[in-house]
Amino acid sequence: MAGQFRNIVILTGAGISAESGIDTFRSGADGGPSLWEQHRVEDVATPEAFARDPDLVHRFYDMRRAAIQTKVPNPAHDALARLDAQWSGELLIVTQNVDDLHERAGARRVVHMHGEHLKALCEACGVRSDWRGALIDRPPCPVCQARALRPDVVWFGEMPYRMGEIYAALRKADLFVSIGTSGAVYPAAGFVRDARQVGAATLELNLERSEGSGWFHETRLGPASALVPAWVEEMVGL
Repeated sequence: MAGQFRNIVILTGAGISAESGIDTFRSGADGGPSLWEQHRVEDVATPEAFARDPDLVHRFYDMRRAAIQTKVPNPAHDALARLDAQWSGELLIVTQNVDDLHERAGARRVVHMHGEHLKALCEACGVRSDWRGALIDRPPCPVCQARALRPDVVWFGEMPYRMGEIYAALRKADLFVSIGTSGAVYPAAGFVRDARQVGAATLELNLERSEGSGWFHETRLGPASALVPAWVEEMVGL
């Protein structure tokens, strides 16, 4: 497979981190209720929610920020880090996830289109700062000292980050791979169609068929921790 391609774009979703114990949007990592299901999206993941009840939103994200720091990368993250290190062509890992497991596994060519839990955005000066602690007590911005920090997470109704860079990579891709995504959240759900328009091959690696499976040339079903290392071995294995 590897000899056919040079430029790769990989989209990763909640399914790749679920095996590290991070709740997906729709269900908990153990199959039980997720944090999301204990709160309506309208109450914790919109700008209007933050304006209406900032304490609730801060508590929600403070809890998730703390939980993410207790998790570790799984073999799927490790395999993509290996591909990142060994692939001589262009490669971009576009993740919908707001955890840092790709980076902790060693990947460097990563774009977080929905932001990052371990960063805080200052609404006063616009600077994004690394952040590991809580925001509920309104700590000052490290740059301007304003007490105007919010989670650096793209909420519903907001524009995902670095879309120009993502679409530029898709226009040059000759392989697009989607890993652990539902195929239901746009604009990411449309990337497979963008890739096909430029003639790229498309591959889906997922626990079950997604809403967009019909757009892929090939779908492989199973856990990411098994599928992704096997696929990476095909691409770079000796």
